[in-house]
Amino acid sequence: MDSLLIRGGVPLYGDVQISGSKNSTLPIMAAALLTAEKCVIRRVPALSDVHFMASIIASLGAEVKVEPGCVTIQAAKIKPHGDYELIRKMRGSICILGPLLARLRRARVSLPGGCVIGTRPIDLHLKGMRELGAEIPIRNGYVCAVAKRLQGREIFMGGRSGPTVLGTDNVMMAATLAEGVTVIHSAACEPEVVDLANFLNAMGARITGAGSPTITIVGVKALHGVEWEVIPDRIEAATYAVAAAASGGEVNLLGARADHLSAVTDKLREAGVKVERNGAIINVKRGSRLKSVDVTTQPYAGFPTDVQAQMMALMCLVPGMSIITERIFESRFTHAAEMGRLGADISIEGPSAIIKGGKPLSGAPVMASDLRASAALVIAGLSARGETKVNRIYHLDRGYEDIDGKLRKLGARVERVPGE
Repeated sequence: MDSLLIRGGVPLYGDVQISGSKNSTLPIMAAALLTAEKCVIRRVPALSDVHFMASIIASLGAEVKVEPGCVTIQAAKIKPHGDYELIRKMRGSICILGPLLARLRRARVSLPGGCVIGTRPIDLHLKGMRELGAEIPIRNGYVCAVAKRLQGREIFMGGRSGPTVLGTDNVMMAATLAEGVTVIHSAACEPEVVDLANFLNAMGARITGAGSPTITIVGVKALHGVEWEVIPDRIEAATYAVAAAASGGEVNLLGARADHLSAVTDKLREAGVKVERNGAIINVKRGSRLKSVDVTTQPYAGFPTDVQAQMMALMCLVPGMSIITERIFESRFTHAAEMGRLGADISIEGPSAIIKGGKPLSGAPVMASDLRASAALVIAGLSARGETKVNRIYHLDRGYEDIDGKLRKLGARVERVPGE
């Protein structure tokens, strides 16, 4: 497995182009299964998860062409089940359930895997499909869904930790070809849900209310092909913003959506980071003096759980005590112990991490446990004295396009070390 060797202590300066959103691309690729016509998806990031999803869709019988920045899918003839070995490795693969059920009225999907960040059950996905009229037994590790017809219903999708993004996506996709009207209550409001809804509407769906807690879908007979460009990745943008502040540099985020980053930029400003918007460019630079802040993760438009680990890395560098509370996923503090190897002072108390910041970090070998933890360790390594080796960076390749190349363009001393 590849590693990332970081020689820290160099501020980041320059421009970084923000790639297309991973969390938009994957469900939009799945949504292409809803039509027999060709769909062309642009601004697609070069990520291992995207290639996984392309392989999954191809295993269903669709024609899939992956080019730099673009994926073309034509699902003229598809089958209701795909490659188990592919699907089980990526949690995002569950989003093929809704399109298959809508298009074929049956689906056989293996229970998915993904990052180890706590329990992420798919019970709300299954609840939504059952409400639409599907029978869904679980057999031998497979979700086996069958429906003679899908009928629009009012469906409550709230969970213990708030709305489910992929669950909302799945039900919304299935409902596009259902009979009658479906109303999703307690729907996820994330920009990626809005992007998917807009893509579906461009295909001929009738969806209103995306971006609010109530989404209404009027079923149609069929959908058609379309060309689409996914939104920029707000989590990637937030990661580079935090990295600029942590390294003491100044970075221009090119192509990011400021309206998708409000919770992050507001917290960075509270911490003393200077964030300014100049047209389509977001400029981020470290202020003269940073201060500790408390962070609580929440569903959108609150502070995103996918930026919690990166913010923890920044708080380790700031004098004082800060508390980061995780309200979305349990077990999402696995990076804290690895940061401790760099000299960070972090203690975990239930859903909260207490950080006593301000001590200099020093390089050490660390192990990445999930996608965002990997990004946090990279940020810490950029700020540490000496060399930091981040192992198992295949997690990074799942969600950050060419992260080592982009960091080098910003002046970082970063080298990818091939695995043996």
